Amino acid sequence: MNKEPIRIGIAGLGTVGAATLGFLINENARIAARAGRALQVDAIVARDRTKDRGVDTSDIRWFDDPVALAKDDGIDLYIELIGGADGVAKASVEAALAAGKPVVTANKALLAHHGAALAKLAEETPGASLHYEAAVAGGIPAVKALREGLAGNGVTRVSGILNGTCNYILTEMESTGAAFGDVLLEAQNLGYAEADPTADVGGFDAAHKLAIMAAIAFGRQIDFASVEIEGIESISSEDIAAAKDIGYRIRLLGMAERTPEGVSQRLRPCLTPIASPLGSIEGVTNAVMLEGDAIGATVLVGPGAGGGPTASAVLADIVDVARGNTPPTFGIACNDLIQPENGKTIRDIGAFYLRIALEDRPGTLAEVAAALGQEGVSIHRMHQHDHTGNAAPVTIVTHICDLSAIERSKTRIAALPASVAPPVSMRIVES
Repeated sequence: MNKEPIRIGIAGLGTVGAATLGFLINENARIAARAGRALQVDAIVARDRTKDRGVDTSDIRWFDDPVALAKDDGIDLYIELIGGADGVAKASVEAALAAGKPVVTANKALLAHHGAALAKLAEETPGASLHYEAAVAGGIPAVKALREGLAGNGVTRVSGILNGTCNYILTEMESTGAAFGDVLLEAQNLGYAEADPTADVGGFDAAHKLAIMAAIAFGRQIDFASVEIEGIESISSEDIAAAKDIGYRIRLLGMAERTPEGVSQRLRPCLTPIASPLGSIEGVTNAVMLEGDAIGATVLVGPGAGGGPTASAVLADIVDVARGNTPPTFGIACNDLIQPENGKTIRDIGAFYLRIALEDRPGTLAEVAAALGQEGVSIHRMHQHDHTGNAAPVTIVTHICDLSAIERSKTRIAALPASVAPPVSMRIVES
């Protein structure tokens, strides 16, 4: 073992930071043996010095300014666990990289918005490197799997359940029949959702992770701006029940895949078969499916958040730094990354689910079929559900078609005299 310790500075001692600090102190010998080098937490910064974090910090230097910590000559490795796309998190990471230090971060928003510039800074500065396993899917080693384990593959698609809060809400809506708002409140009471849940239920948290994985998978500059994002706020208990009736579950899926027009990146609710690898995932669990020309498909499943799981990913990066394992940030040199297809329309082709509410009278289904046919949408199967009153809920699964045709069809159906509510549509993902 290298007798010279790697001196670590940690910025941010929230749930993840406190767990990371605890492991580095309580399990130091075991982790250092795997790292092949002594590990020493030399300095920390946090808002509250008096908070009990379960470990003794009296012998560790305290800083008030993360940027000052990042620049300090007394540390060799800077760990950023503050969060946020800008502000002091960004400034401190930039400072550490500019000073030629390796950086470990769990900050998905920072990478999604500024990853290209930070990767370039890391690549151009001797001694600097940028590590972020904890930014994607918590304890699941998705970054290493893509960047290293599947380095010989031509990746065709990356997909997954990337937000545990949303998956918990959808699972509970299915098992209890409760409405979205009621389950969201329960998730907040349990600590699964923030007081302001927009980043989670609006899809932004998962979209950040998807953009990072797409950059690695397809060797392109990170391009969060082109991710099409739709959250789960509009999913109703009627959609959950209707999907289950025809053998599907609704899951918020991130999908990045190669198409003839370029790489598509979409984060939205989808129907997937109940017994499929992604449809079977319940609760706060995350899952990542990676598909390549050599391996076919492989699925990684595990906890996507929480102190312990995310700290596990941070520790893995620390061990990599100690071992001298510093691959290019996104798998290949920055100058070789492909430019995004800015402004290029990428078609969305697949089978779709439609839920329609119609007046219960003869001829209405024929009117719907005609409206779909006018836009070239073919019906694979149709199901009219049990109902009370005059509004009959009908679900349709289409054959493969273009999303634009579905949207035009919905406009036609909404204009029918028999339509009593706006049609709802979702993409069907069979794998």
